Amino acid sequence: MSTTIAFTLDAKGTTTPLSLTITQGVIAGWTGRDPVARDHHIAELAAIGIAPPASTPIYYRCAARRLTTDAAIECTGQESSGEVEFVLFGGKGRTFVGVGSDHTDRKVETYNITVSKQVCDKPVATTVWDLAEVEGHWDQIILRSYATIDGQRVLYQEGTLSGMLPVAELIKLGFNAATLPEGTAMFGGTFAAKGGIRPATRFDYEIEDPVLKRKIASGYDIATLPVLG
Repeated sequence: MSTTIAFTLDAKGTTTPLSLTITQGVIAGWTGRDPVARDHHIAELAAIGIAPPASTPIYYRCAARRLTTDAAIECTGQESSGEVEFVLFGGKGRTFVGVGSDHTDRKVETYNITVSKQVCDKPVATTVWDLAEVEGHWDQIILRSYATIDGQRVLYQEGTLSGMLPVAELIKLGFNAATLPEGTAMFGGTFAAKGGIRPATRFDYEIEDPVLKRKIASGYDIATLPVLG
C-alpha cells in the first residue's frame, strides 16, 4: 500500500511543488547520540509502564497510509500524545528532510510498541528541504514542539540534532545502505518531554535551520473518540 503526498520543496531560496509516493513508513526509536539522554527517555517511558527497547536504535514499521497532512487527527481515548521528529523522505533519487509527529497511543505502547505505531495517524508538514543543503550543519538544526494542555500552550520539547545519531549512521543501521530507499519515510527520533509525557488537545511542531535562517512548522488538533469497552 502507498500514499502520495504533495509537498513544497524549499531549496536555495525558491519553492517548487514536489509530489512523493511513500510505500513504507519507518519509526526509528531510541536514536539518541548521548547514552545518558537516551537512557533518560527510556526511563521516562518506563515510568508510564512502557518496556525498554530490545535494541538501540530500533526501527518499527508503520503503514505508509498513516502519514497525513490533515489539520486534525482522531484518537481513541485520552492516552495518546505527540512527539516532534525530523522525517527523511526518499524519492526521485534524493533524500528530503521534513518534520512530523510520531503521535502514539501510550496505553497500547505499554503492552506492544509495534502495535502502538499503527494505532495513530502520523502528521507531517507539507514543506521539505533537500538533505544536501543541511548536511554540513546538521547538528545545529533545532526540533521544537508545543502542546496545548488545559487550554494553555506550553513548550513541550526542544533540542538540537547534535543529540541524535547522524543521518548516515541511522540509514546504514536501518537499511544497510548508504542512502534512504526510494519511497521510504523515516521518523528519526525525539527528545524527552519537558514535564513528562502527557496528552494535549493540540500539538504544534517545527524544525528550525539557524544557519540558513528558515523554519518548517505545522500542527494539528487531537479529537478524542470515546472508549465504550
